[in-house]
Amino acid sequence: MGVACRAGRVARFLWSGWAGLGGLAVFAAVWQLGAEAYGSFVLPAPAETIQTLFKLAADPDNRMLVLSTSLRALAGFSLATVFGTMAGVVAGYHPAIMRLARPQVTLLIGVPPIAWIVLLMIWFGMGAGTVVATAAIAALPLVFVGAAEGIQTRNRALEDMARMAGLSPLVRLFKISLRQMLHSLFPSLVMALGTAFKAAVMAELLANAGGIGGALANARSALDVETALAWILLSVIALISVEYGIVQPLRAEAEVWREAAQPWGVRR
Repeated sequence: MGVACRAGRVARFLWSGWAGLGGLAVFAAVWQLGAEAYGSFVLPAPAETIQTLFKLAADPDNRMLVLSTSLRALAGFSLATVFGTMAGVVAGYHPAIMRLARPQVTLLIGVPPIAWIVLLMIWFGMGAGTVVATAAIAALPLVFVGAAEGIQTRNRALEDMARMAGLSPLVRLFKISLRQMLHSLFPSLVMALGTAFKAAVMAELLANAGGIGGALANARSALDVETALAWILLSVIALISVEYGIVQPLRAEAEVWREAAQPWGVRR
């Protein structure tokens, strides 16, 4: 039964991809109009850029650059997920801590990533540590807010019922509160993942730390817009691969109970 349900979720997920392909087609059409209006020197056509993308992807060294950036962004995202979720859960349960944490979240969101990169370059040097730390700092407040809001808006009546049934606080936390939190946390994780990738590429570009950011710096120095756009597309492809290969499947597995609680035939 579990295998059949999982197969059904995978089939619905793949079928929903048609909407995403439609959106990409509209984006490509607008891109083509811009290329025709401004010329290939300013904005190369999508077909030309995709050809360059395949040429870059065919080189093993370039694939290693993409993998390096992806691992750095994932490392920063993972740190932000762990610490942001734990801090958000604590703040969600204690309003006083939440009031103290809000200014810190505003501070982290308000400081531009480039400012963090400069500070981290001074502290950690121009290496992978700066890239990972930048990604983690950029993603942390998003994860924190998602976890805190999820805990604050939980259905407390369910906890009262579980308490009356004799369930321990730890069981209530993992079986009821955290499961309700996931509905708010996962959208924040998706945003945090994208932010981590953007921050990682920016840190690599400014710190000359290799990866996709280093390749973009080389394309900028050569005024090669087509190659720069191809590297940007590779970065987006890496991000989408991680989101739909890891985050979304985890969300589907974690929120099976929501689908089971819906009336028959009702879909989100």
